[in-house]
Amino acid sequence: MAHSFINNLKYIFAGTFFGIIAVKSEIISWFRIQEMFRLTSFHMYGVISTAVIVGIISIQLIKRLNIKTLSGEKISIAPKTFNKGQIYGGLIFGFGWAITGACPGPLFAQIGSGFGVITVTLFSAILGTWVYGYFRDKLPN
Repeated sequence: MAHSFINNLKYIFAGTFFGIIAVKSEIISWFRIQEMFRLTSFHMYGVISTAVIVGIISIQLIKRLNIKTLSGEKISIAPKTFNKGQIYGGLIFGFGWAITGACPGPLFAQIGSGFGVITVTLFSAILGTWVYGYFRDKLPN
């Protein structure tokens, strides 16, 4: 089912709201990210912990109250299986995050805030995603 531009405005507003929150909470700050990886400040750990707790509570409410989407569809969460590639991917992600000071969540907020150099990180993320997709079938589980 195709959605009109008007129907998709809610996503533009949600993304804009997320960007404002990201800027105001300083989670897009390279300095805050470096503090986190150098273990010199609790700020980012507090933000991440809060997000995890809100996520856990939200998932439990969705499951227990059988909450549906705005269009009335049932929300289902597919079971996940663990494989060692997730450890390698997490390490690569963490190293990239520590080096660049950006992760995919606030990446666009950083660019929108005028940190143009982050476009290099954006293009690198896109390239990395493409490379993974190209080699995915050849990678060990």
